[in-house]
Order: sequence, then C-alpha cells, then structure tokens
Amino acid sequence: MGNYLNALRRRRRRRLAEQHRELSDQRVAVIGLGRFGSSLAHELTRRGWDVLGIDTDAGLVQRHSDALTHSAVADCTDPEVLQQLGVHEFTSAVVGIGTDVEASILVTSNLLEAGVPNIWAKAISRQHGQILERLGAHHVVLPEHEMGERVAHLVTGRMLDFIEFDDDYALIKTVAPAVATGMPLGQSKVRSTYGVTVVGIKRSGQDFTYATAETVVEKGDVLIVTGKTRAVETFAELG
Repeated sequence: MGNYLNALRRRRRRRLAEQHRELSDQRVAVIGLGRFGSSLAHELTRRGWDVLGIDTDAGLVQRHSDALTHSAVADCTDPEVLQQLGVHEFTSAVVGIGTDVEASILVTSNLLEAGVPNIWAKAISRQHGQILERLGAHHVVLPEHEMGERVAHLVTGRMLDFIEFDDDYALIKTVAPAVATGMPLGQSKVRSTYGVTVVGIKRSGQDFTYATAETVVEKGDVLIVTGKTRAVETFAELG
C-alpha cells in the first residue's frame, strides 16, 4: 500500500511539474512599450500569455498596465534590474526598443547573458539588425522595412497579400491569372512553366480549399501560391 501511495505522489508531482512548465512557457517579457512593443504585448495577453511589460517611461507603463498581466517601470540596460524582475526565468523576451539603438543592444546583450533561450529584437535598420544578429539575438525583426516591402508588392501588382521567408522564398495571395484558368492545374503546368506551386484556392462565396492537380481554376478565383520570390512575382503579374 505504501509503495502504491508513493507512486501516486510521484505521478502527481510529475504532472504538477509538467503543468508548471507549460504555464512557464507561456510567459514573455516585452521590454519597450512603444507602438510595436505595446501592440505585441496586448496581442499576446489577448491570446492568454502571461506578459510582463517593461519600459523606462512611467507614463507608458501606466497607460498599458491595466491591459497586461504585469508591468514595471525599469531600465533593463542594467543587468541587475533584469535579475530583480525575474526575467532570467522567462523562456521568451522581446526587445521592442527601436529609437535608442545603444539601449536595444545593451538590453539584448543582458538577456543573452541571463540565458533567456528565445530572444526577439526589433531593429530600425539593416545595420542595427546585423549588429543584433552578430550579438546572438535569436530572431531579429525590421517591422517598418518588412511592412514597406510588403505594401510595395501589393501596390505595384495584382497581389492581395505577400509574405517573404528566408532563402528568397515567398507565399502570395493573388487573383488567378488567365494562363491558369479554364483547366485543371495539372494541365496548365503552372509548376513546370512558372516555377510556382498553387497550394490553395478560394471561389467567391466559398472557403479556401487545398488545390490538387485536378482542381480547375476559374476566372476570379483567388489563389495561394508559393515559390521563389521572383517566380511568384512574375506569376502574379501575368494578368
């Protein structure tokens, strides 16, 4: 009986530890509550994450404190401050500081020194981004540059949406060009001719569905297309 109870206790402790780990994985520190950081912090909170929002500006912290799980007025360029706030125990941190490049670099460096395993850092220029990458930031984002590039694709072509990934690879949403309509995708030879793959299709009044070689594309259909960036750009411009 004693062994049985001990086994039950061990299982319960393991289960509680796993639950605690899962909850811990949902914690993120957002350092810098400007437009980028505050928007990100609010969205993560909405999705059920435990968010600690930090900024040196007491007014910003006060403005967003009600919407976040936790908030603090603090200067994270001081590594001891991170320690006091317990940020070193978080699995994720976001450096949303943009205009003060020196502070961005110092905070990122402090987070790396603290051993935070997943660090996202905002950059305001490619040079800033390169410095953060060399420093060791796990993810670097250039929101203004990336959004400008994305909108440029939408303004200049027939694309309805554009997302570019690493290695010159992109995914787009576009109205089906005439060369792909009126026949099954397998017959139109879109992949072999244009070097792109149609992965989804949406007809007016219907939901998106997966595309197959037998899918017949009609005029006005909206396609989800993947491939090398230049290839998908060319395909979308066929009209």
